[in-house]
Amino acid sequence: MIRNATQRSILRWIHLIFTIPIIGYVYSPFAELPNYAPVVRFVSIPVLILSGFWMYAGVFFAIIGLALWLGAYYLSGYGAAILSEVALFVAWKTWLVIRARQSKRLA
Repeated sequence: MIRNATQRSILRWIHLIFTIPIIGYVYSPFAELPNYAPVVRFVSIPVLILSGFWMYAGVFFAIIGLALWLGAYYLSGYGAAILSEVALFVAWKTWLVIRARQSKRLA
């Protein structure tokens, strides 16, 4: 079993390394954007979402967030994907507040 500190370090490095294609996408000449777009959309962004959510809230939340992003992006585009992530964060925070209130009530 990997210790939490080691796991977090690995995820942080993955997160940083997969940011490089986004930087190339942003700063590349306009003519080269079609070369970067598929890699950024379907590899780099999903890996960033997965590793970021995993560090932030755990693997279960990361898998849900990644599936939600890919499904919303594929079905409706970028705007719907961002709104789905916002809705996921609101639902997660609501769940945390309800759980904290229930544990306080039981104590």
